[in-house]
Amino acid sequence: MSPRRSPRLECSTEATNRPQDAVQDPPRSAVGAPKGVARQGVLSALRSDPQQGDGRYPVAWLHVCAPKGAVPTATSRCACGHDRSAVGRRKVLMLIDAHTAHRDVCPLRNPQEGRTAA
Repeated sequence: MSPRRSPRLECSTEATNRPQDAVQDPPRSAVGAPKGVARQGVLSALRSDPQQGDGRYPVAWLHVCAPKGAVPTATSRCACGHDRSAVGRRKVLMLIDAHTAHRDVCPLRNPQEGRTAA
């Protein structure tokens, strides 16, 4: 008995088993703007950032690392130049208190100008 042949499917395109090259665009110039672009941009394109915050920004950072079973460490940094670090549980707790106290004396958080005039 001969093998049964499947009916021939008619197709308008010829199938190939070899890879096809991707169509590539012509190379673009790497310098300057594309042709047809105005030399002076539209002023409305230079808008301010629409995601403006409420005026607050970070000034001081306290980073405490206390992995289970290891010696805790901490770092207290402020934009005014206050930079302290501690190793060990007792010293880390003291640094946390010092970081909290620094809020009241930090010149960036409590500007001294105008206080005597008021």
